[in-house]
Amino acid sequence: MNLRKLFSLLVCSLLSCGLAVAEKMPVSFDEFFNSVSFPAVRISPDGHSVVFVTDRADWEQSIFREELWLYRAGGTGNGSLVQLTGSGSDSNPEWSPDGRWIAFLSERSTSAGKEDGDAKGDTEKSTQLYLIALDGGEPFSVTEGEDVHAFAWAPDSRALYFSTRMPWTKSQKDSYKKNWKDVIEFRASERGDEIFTLALADALAHRSAKPAAPEKEAAEAETGSTSYAHSVARSSQRLSEIAVSPDGAKLAFLTESISERQESVAEFEIYTVDLTHADAARKAHPVTHNEAIESHLEWANDSRHVFFEVQLGSVEGKYLDTQPRVYWVDVITGATERWAGRFEGAIDSYGVTGAGMLATARLGTQVQFYSQTAAASSFQPIPGWAGTYEKVSPSRNSSRVAFVHSMLQKPAEIYLAESPEKLREARPITAFNQLFNERVLPQGKTFRWRSDDGTGVEGMLIYPPGKFEAKNLPVLTLIHGGPADADGDHFENDWYQWATLAANQGWLVFEPNYRGSTGYGDKFLMGIVPEMVSRPGKDILAGLDALVKEGIANPDRLAIGGYSYGGYMTNWLITQTTRFKAAMTGAGAVEHIGDWGNDDTTSDDAYFLGGLPWEAPQRYHDEAAIFQINKVRTPTHMVAGGNDIRVAVLEDYLLDRALHQLGVPSTLLIFPGEGHGLGKNPWHGKIKVREELKWLEKYGGKN
Repeated sequence: MNLRKLFSLLVCSLLSCGLAVAEKMPVSFDEFFNSVSFPAVRISPDGHSVVFVTDRADWEQSIFREELWLYRAGGTGNGSLVQLTGSGSDSNPEWSPDGRWIAFLSERSTSAGKEDGDAKGDTEKSTQLYLIALDGGEPFSVTEGEDVHAFAWAPDSRALYFSTRMPWTKSQKDSYKKNWKDVIEFRASERGDEIFTLALADALAHRSAKPAAPEKEAAEAETGSTSYAHSVARSSQRLSEIAVSPDGAKLAFLTESISERQESVAEFEIYTVDLTHADAARKAHPVTHNEAIESHLEWANDSRHVFFEVQLGSVEGKYLDTQPRVYWVDVITGATERWAGRFEGAIDSYGVTGAGMLATARLGTQVQFYSQTAAASSFQPIPGWAGTYEKVSPSRNSSRVAFVHSMLQKPAEIYLAESPEKLREARPITAFNQLFNERVLPQGKTFRWRSDDGTGVEGMLIYPPGKFEAKNLPVLTLIHGGPADADGDHFENDWYQWATLAANQGWLVFEPNYRGSTGYGDKFLMGIVPEMVSRPGKDILAGLDALVKEGIANPDRLAIGGYSYGGYMTNWLITQTTRFKAAMTGAGAVEHIGDWGNDDTTSDDAYFLGGLPWEAPQRYHDEAAIFQINKVRTPTHMVAGGNDIRVAVLEDYLLDRALHQLGVPSTLLIFPGEGHGLGKNPWHGKIKVREELKWLEKYGGKN
């Protein structure tokens, strides 16, 4: 072959490759909202199977469907994937220790005790505990009555433990209804939880038994609880988690407020029950007493220590918010030790292994794998892919580990690695988001700047397709919530993070990790106190100044938006500058006294502002946008959940009233039935972003 012919072939090949890339289309508006997320991932005890939950939009039913799937590894590296459930309301799967069963929670309209799909009986929805066998068959419920709050397997797989609100008999329920009608007794009508145990053999026998006679069903209904379950312990608080020690001798549980509001950190503690004692002698023993809100209980292999995570509050002393941490507590002595104590970042997820702890943790814009063998040993990074690892699930009896991974240009999927040391060889076991690999996704990079006081700050820049590192671009500042969160190198595809769609419309999306964000050390995170919005606001404006100075941002085409704490910041920043042509805000407060009173997480509100409303009244005033709202000139689009109590919907009505009074162009959308997040009806999130894009088009400035 002569050189001229070879050169021609190479040119043709390169042109073909270029055409192939050019043929990729941007993600369409409808495609954007059809991604699948994975709320839970659990690897089997032997490491050969993975059960996980998918969460996707069902547009016809106007709901998000949560369903269980099972992956089984094959002998040659391939595997099979099957759907286990189809009710649309299945969550929290947990393997039996022998790997033969999967227990999960489901909120279904079938009658308690009936098999899935049986149309007979009471159709009132309740959350019950279900089982499905690994070797096939339909899922079936093993509880009835009150909603199940938490559950756990016995280590021998022969029994399950679960908690419900202390059951009332039918007579008690009828009497209460007769006395109070539809009146709500706030707090007074609530009651604590009771823990029960049921034998797997009894559950299987109950499933196989003939339908009970009407008089027997009536007698069982009078007890108000699962007829073949036995009481283990009671708590004056609601239980959020249960865990049984590997030796089966102790049960640990985590309490929370019966009102499900974080009003007092004293309501969030870990307790244990000695299962070796006779029923009458069993009492719950407190093992923590601190100002932290604990979560994610896991027993260590020694059956003496319980691991837990803290995202709010302090284990060591007086309440303060640090980055998410992991501890373990000795259930005999009460001594608590922190794991990864020298790590500067935030623990994202963790799992207990035979060798200690495996975790995913954030430093800056990356979330990577780490391991640790003891509380005093070093927290070692494990080489892997760039981007974000989530939902780590190690196997206690195998070296395998399952996890979710994504990057800005790589959609989230579940992966299985032979061991943590072989992360780069992990194979995907799902392809639910494959469509996005066939689309042009925006390219991004980390951007760093100095704030007004010299502190280093960084964030993400997400560029329009084909304009990576271009200059003089219109900029949308999209602010994350939390504030204890951060933006980074991960796949963004929902109503909350819609940078992809904004980039497709030509916007450079600026995602600042302002002070208060995780991944940059506790000092950086705590720098928000007590200047709750003014301090991070200065960080964000300094970032914009840097973008303009470097010629990246077009100063005449700046817009801003955010949800939750991002809404707080948006509301504040439009009172501090008129540079923004358009603003989109959601579920954000404009004052802090009413917000403190309505919020279901009041501890951190008071912490951020340096005290309770009557202790720091001037700070509550100075950090509130409403008292400077007369400075606003930016057309502002607002959204809110109609049932939001995290940031009461009244805050959005207040902002709307003020802007209307001032004659500032504004609109307000209320999504009925939604709480703080828009997780009830997928149409709500889709409409939210549709209207925000329209607002950008209308007020964001012209090219």
